[in-house]
Amino acid sequence: MDNIDKNKTWKDTLESLRVSVSDATYKTYLANTHLADLKENQGRAVAQIGCNSVYIKNQVESRYFGIVQDTLSRILEKPVDISFIVKSSSVTKENVDKTPSPLFDQPKIDKLVFNEAIKRARLRMGFTFENFAVSSSNQFAHAAAEAVFKNPGQAYNPLFIWGGVGVGKTHLMHSVGRCILEANIDSKIVACTAEDFTNDIVEGIRNKTTPQVRKKYRSIDALLIDDIQFIGGKDTAQEEFFHTFNAVTSAGGQVILTSDKPPSEIAKLEDRLKSRFEAGLIVDITNPDFELRCAIVQIKAEERGLKLESEMVQLIAGNIDSAREIQGFLVKLFSQANFKGTEITHEYIQNLLGKSQDPSNGHEIKANPTEVVAMVSKYFSLGKRELLGASRKRPIVRPRQILMYILKTQLDLPFQEIGRLVGGRDHTTVMHGVEKITQLASESGDIREDIKGIKKTL
Repeated sequence: MDNIDKNKTWKDTLESLRVSVSDATYKTYLANTHLADLKENQGRAVAQIGCNSVYIKNQVESRYFGIVQDTLSRILEKPVDISFIVKSSSVTKENVDKTPSPLFDQPKIDKLVFNEAIKRARLRMGFTFENFAVSSSNQFAHAAAEAVFKNPGQAYNPLFIWGGVGVGKTHLMHSVGRCILEANIDSKIVACTAEDFTNDIVEGIRNKTTPQVRKKYRSIDALLIDDIQFIGGKDTAQEEFFHTFNAVTSAGGQVILTSDKPPSEIAKLEDRLKSRFEAGLIVDITNPDFELRCAIVQIKAEERGLKLESEMVQLIAGNIDSAREIQGFLVKLFSQANFKGTEITHEYIQNLLGKSQDPSNGHEIKANPTEVVAMVSKYFSLGKRELLGASRKRPIVRPRQILMYILKTQLDLPFQEIGRLVGGRDHTTVMHGVEKITQLASESGDIREDIKGIKKTL
């Protein structure tokens, strides 16, 4: 099969797969694969599918083996045996049908000039679409952002992205700004926070430089403002922003805003601004699901030049809910491992997870051990005697292990003390219980929800 174009074959395969799976699944997993090798053996095709990382390989192999094999077999019109390997490819970006970066189609603009333009616009250097993980929780917002950079000022204007802390609002907004600059290095872009905007207005009034401030914000191609909710209640800032908004949009410029709440819920926001915001597209980003958190762990780890095994990725994602907390944990993990010269292992991550969830790290725990026991009993509708007793039935053992896990990670009690509280058990039994729940939290959504529900009561 030497005469077959592998790149074209895999591109056709991906195009067929794309209509069979969700867009989030395609972009997160299948888009990061390529056809590494293709041979023929006794009338059957033998294909090796290259994956960008161990995590991608494990996910595609375990979840999409059948559909990939059937699709490739249909494209080649013969039976196919497939296997998956970890191997990067320089042509992967072509295969996934991503929009090529116009930056490199402009030979007169070098990387240094482009980086200077990024800094001048106050865009975050590391925020790109390429390192933004997509899942069901942010799929719509991602698609809207892509539509905006392909047709700024026309597609959705303004684009209003709202959601909780650390869900990727700023990342998406700055990615759009970067793409606008890649398309035209001369584009005038201003990225700032609502506080920066307000401070500039105040300084302009104080120093009698208001015309210069207005020129800075109104004579631009794209205005990107983070945390716009902080403009609420500030009359002068709202007045200036209203006229700035009108000036930018009427001239065909793009406005993108982020907030922790939708326009209708921003306190003391003028009705005329609410109507302007609601005239565009409002999209929300919810907290990342387990699959997205796994992808975030993998991306952030690889940015630091490290590849974590699939089990390690799932362990971290299963125990940390927030994308920002994941990033903070990885910084701590790599820093401590490098400082101590310690190899990053499954056990090392488990221990560090326990410490990072220690109440001494800034989490105020209002319950004492006795109250935690009572809360777990109530949550699982079990009697205290039953929960702490000798029964080995699964419906009782699992809540008991969750109790051990909560007492260790939230109150940081010694294993011996936990054993004494939970029916006089040996410390090795407690260690096993805590390790068991730590592992299950990376695999079972039900376990994660149970732990989250109990933590909320604390």
